[in-house]
Amino acid sequence: MNFKQLYLKFSRVSECAKSSALLFARLAVAYGFYEPAMNKWSDMTSVAGWFESLGIPFPTLNAYMAATTEITGVVLLTLGFLTRLISLPLIVVMVVAIVTVHLPNGFSAGDNGFEIPLYYMLFLLLFVSHGAGNFSLDRLFFGEKN
Repeated sequence: MNFKQLYLKFSRVSECAKSSALLFARLAVAYGFYEPAMNKWSDMTSVAGWFESLGIPFPTLNAYMAATTEITGVVLLTLGFLTRLISLPLIVVMVVAIVTVHLPNGFSAGDNGFEIPLYYMLFLLLFVSHGAGNFSLDRLFFGEKN
């Protein structure tokens, strides 16, 4: 067996882990959005004031939109339902977070840089392109190519 055949066999075997990997990634990203969403909902007035200090237009409206998107994302990513769809507004939330909060601090997460929101954004792009996987309501409702 040559290297190419060995690699192709390995690729076929590793496909078995795809749905498990997508499930664990969805759960990790959902968990990552949970605390920020709950913090926003616990004191929306402060969040709106913070958004205003960042120069975000319509700060109260945008605070509610961000919090709603995040908590909806937690639920839908956990269930694997409408995964591709919810990933798009969550990507927008990450882009806004990077541009308004994290970018001036550089890359490093230790310096409140854009590292973590970038990773979330990359995972969300994977969900847009690959779907939720077999362990999801998307699979149940929409079939194999969810």
